[in-house]
Amino acid sequence: MIDPAPGRPLTVREVFSTWWPLAASWLLMALELPAVSAVMARMADPTLSLAAYGGVVFPLALLIEAPIVMLLTASTALCRDWDSYRRVQRFMLLTSGGLTVLHVLVAFTPLYDLLVGGWMGVPQPVLEPARWGLQIMTPWTFAIAYRRTQQGVLIRFGHSRAVGVGTTVRLAAIGAVLAIGYALGNVPGIVVGSAAVAAGVTSEAIYAAIVVQPVLRDQVRPAPAVAIPLTAGRFMRFYLPLMATPMIWFLSVPLTTGAMTRMPLAIASLAVWPVVNGLVFTMRSLGFSYSEVVVALLDRPRPLPALRRFALLLAAATSLVLLLVAATPLARVWFGQVSNLPPALAAMGVTALWIVVLLPALNVYQSLYQGAIVNSHRTRGITESVIVLLAVAGLVLMAGISYGRADGLVVGQIAMIASSVAQLGWLWFRARPALRDIAESATSAAA
Repeated sequence: MIDPAPGRPLTVREVFSTWWPLAASWLLMALELPAVSAVMARMADPTLSLAAYGGVVFPLALLIEAPIVMLLTASTALCRDWDSYRRVQRFMLLTSGGLTVLHVLVAFTPLYDLLVGGWMGVPQPVLEPARWGLQIMTPWTFAIAYRRTQQGVLIRFGHSRAVGVGTTVRLAAIGAVLAIGYALGNVPGIVVGSAAVAAGVTSEAIYAAIVVQPVLRDQVRPAPAVAIPLTAGRFMRFYLPLMATPMIWFLSVPLTTGAMTRMPLAIASLAVWPVVNGLVFTMRSLGFSYSEVVVALLDRPRPLPALRRFALLLAAATSLVLLLVAATPLARVWFGQVSNLPPALAAMGVTALWIVVLLPALNVYQSLYQGAIVNSHRTRGITESVIVLLAVAGLVLMAGISYGRADGLVVGQIAMIASSVAQLGWLWFRARPALRDIAESATSAAA
């Protein structure tokens, strides 16, 4: 990102101006899961549809796409000239194509029964609806890989607002499909929800393909070549730790799902799980968006004071909002009226929400430290932090199964907060050298 005033320290206002379009994009995406869940809750067999989508379809789709999730971060950090962009684009096409083939194998062959019915232990009534949903979601991985690569270019060259517009396009497509499915009334909820999400990601990818073209032509192609060319070896050393990170992290989702099926109130827990996570993710998304902001702005003069001040403000605000929801009648309104859960399931949701009110604040600081690590190109520390997360989550879930008397949803939320605290601690530890180098560089430049 070009410094609009060379030599001047980064300000909180500039951090905000870069962050808010990305935050708006993440926030709109965060509304996707609650919207889909709310519509499915008002259609036939709502509990089965919610359990199938939140407990199987969405976690498996996330797990399959895991290797390409960090392409947004990689594209933001690396696409500084035309050759670098082509290197990242080529990797994206090959990887997302292979993962789409994997998705087809899981959704359309007996591998599904082995994985979902066997390893995950999903209850029999949920199996077939979840199979339909996963088959409909086939375009998911390629569409997300393509648009993340183009969005990284937009962020790097100062067009972060276009990312927010793309998310609006995605939500419009989702809303249209949900409205049509609801109006028809005779289509299974899992089919309507999965079709809406597939249409949304495809529409956003098409928009990204259109809006990035003038940026590629007018800014990326004429950009001066980087001092050290991005070879295949350099790219893989940078990206492989990032690629492993979501692959490990997403394992925690089916791991949690599988653990909940082995604890009391299994189907109820699977049904409430996506509703609670959808609400929590709404606030967490504002912190997720901060990672690319940090990656882009750490190249500015004396960036750390402004980035740290903004992180503190954002962490306090996001967790405070979630706390206010949990502590007031808004929680009952959300779970009982907006999400249309029966009273018993709504009460489970309120309890689960209290457990994770600090997650949004944790995510802000995770993004700050992760951005510093990515900017330094020492990305292995990020992978290590997710291994820590998975290990702690696994220990908590095994303890819950052994105990055998706690609801699966409660144990799952405890595992989520405990593992996030552990991950943050590791990221802080691994980011210290990068932060120290940035601080020393700022001091030398000012001297």
